[in-house]
Amino acid sequence: MAIFPEMEWFFKLKDKLNSDEQYARIAHSWEWDLLFAIEADENLTESLYVYMDLWHGTCRDVKIVDDANQIKATFVLSAPYKQYVALLSGKLDPMQAMLTRRLRVQGNMAIMMRNVPTVLDFVRCCREVTDGFVGVAT
Repeated sequence: MAIFPEMEWFFKLKDKLNSDEQYARIAHSWEWDLLFAIEADENLTESLYVYMDLWHGTCRDVKIVDDANQIKATFVLSAPYKQYVALLSGKLDPMQAMLTRRLRVQGNMAIMMRNVPTVLDFVRCCREVTDGFVGVAT
């Protein structure tokens, strides 16, 4: 388990995605990368951009990116840090977050909506590796 959004959290997530049989089965046809754009707020002093290369139920790469415009990801997930905390702590439903734009998604929403089970299982894996949050008492 790890503290979100420390880089160790993203490495734990990569390991989880690459070892989780359920995720591999559900995400077998997913072949799009994503960029987490975690916007600074009262608990996170600087915005953070993390790229993940997701391919057929595995995570091929994860890395910090200095600038959101530095890389062209298929999907960009943008939100203030507190919205990510709500999502990862189970207080915010992932689909509701996207539909209400509490989590803004840039990319082809038709692909995202055709792959709701993959999205939900990805969030499950994220929640399972989360032990706490930077700057937030749990």
